[in-house]
Amino acid sequence: MDDDLMIVECEEGDLAEILDIETDSYPTPWSPNIFRSEMINPLSRMLVGKVAGDLGRGVAGYIVFWQVSDEIHVHNIAVQKNLRRKGIASRLLSRTIQIAHSEEIRWMHLEVRSSNHAARKLYENFGFAVQGVRRNYYTETGEDAVIMSADLKRAVAQERTPMQSGK
Repeated sequence: MDDDLMIVECEEGDLAEILDIETDSYPTPWSPNIFRSEMINPLSRMLVGKVAGDLGRGVAGYIVFWQVSDEIHVHNIAVQKNLRRKGIASRLLSRTIQIAHSEEIRWMHLEVRSSNHAARKLYENFGFAVQGVRRNYYTETGEDAVIMSADLKRAVAQERTPMQSGK
């Protein structure tokens, strides 16, 4: 998979595939207008993982994050259902962390559904720890969001991220 996946900046032409993944991934998907707003927001970055080869072609997954001062807040990350558990989300998160290091960013934050144990495990593998809970955060289900944060300087010092430890 490593040779078949490129992580690049999102372009307008990626939007249709992103929307397909988004709709397939979330009960209340972001609209095309939300993604377009993110594409022009100076604080926002969108990366896509594009596949080529045996796995097919096109957008396999994406990540949307804001960079504010010395923090990154991950707003959205999703992978095509048929390509999950192949390391794509890890590669997207690794690339975001590489960007954070190059920009001397110390903190990363995100919210994740309390029931999304696979995502929580992924984030824990990157040094994220639970900071709190947002009660009834997801309006369509009333589910809580778990707030997770990573101190990227400490994670590198402890070699806790898969990117740094070679996992």
